[in-house]
Amino acid sequence: MNDRMCIMKSDFDLSVDIGGVKIKNPIITASGTFGYGEEYAPFLDLNALGAIVVKGLSLEPRMGNPPPRIIETASGMLNAIGLQNVGVHAFIEDKLPFLRTFDVPVIANILGDNAEDYQRIAELLNDATGLHGLEVNISCPNVSKGGIAFGSHPEMAMDVVKRVKSVTALPVIVKLTPNVTDVALIAEAVEAAGANAVSLINTITGMSIDIEKRVPHLKNIIGGLSGPAIKPVALRMVWQVANRVSIPVIGIGGIMDANDALEFLIAGATAVQIGTANFINPQASIHILKGIIAFMDRQQIRSVHDLIGTLQC
Repeated sequence: MNDRMCIMKSDFDLSVDIGGVKIKNPIITASGTFGYGEEYAPFLDLNALGAIVVKGLSLEPRMGNPPPRIIETASGMLNAIGLQNVGVHAFIEDKLPFLRTFDVPVIANILGDNAEDYQRIAELLNDATGLHGLEVNISCPNVSKGGIAFGSHPEMAMDVVKRVKSVTALPVIVKLTPNVTDVALIAEAVEAAGANAVSLINTITGMSIDIEKRVPHLKNIIGGLSGPAIKPVALRMVWQVANRVSIPVIGIGGIMDANDALEFLIAGATAVQIGTANFINPQASIHILKGIIAFMDRQQIRSVHDLIGTLQC
């Protein structure tokens, strides 16, 4: 019996609604760690997932940063891939047809150098068959504003969301950067601008040094830290945001097993995204889902909604 059949035969209600994206269970693959789905298809049944978030899409293809651009760190990894991707047009023509053959919602992560880029990409994807939602990455630098990240300022974040919402009927999830003083303030701003949900956290800025050569390990010098090292920070931010907004929250950051995922759900996340764990074990998402079901069985919990936001402080 395959993974999907095992999960479908369970007596538990695992379904959740992410701002209009209805998914069969709360396990989503994180952008940048699962390619465009086809890379992982030989290793697990994509139909068993709650949803797939594809690698971030820009208006035109990007080559990304020069290597070295990944380095393992204590309990995590730093990456400076540079948002390498095929571009929105190639995604629609070459990648989306494959994903349409599966019974799993597909969410496109989008990024831009300016607010107009986000708007144009959203407009193009709005007419794409087989897409169920957009995840707007506002951790990107705004080139017209001196490289300041869109997600660092409420006004810029709101502008991007309003532009995207003006051209698409798809649910809009906004992916928040942790590299701010008050992440909940940004969450409130994008909610006010019309976001249907938020996801957090994106990677934390960091660096690593080769002490023998006295040079950075990454050609880009700095990169984004992910993996177990950031989980306590991500969990805290998810809890804070879930208590400040009324839209669904997706938890991301260092989720390696079912216990990690359960912490995020209890803290208030409606769903979780699995990222770095995919690099270690291509079947991590399925193992985490099975672990959640086993926990619910042990605790005699029939619906995942009886777990979400149940933290007692």
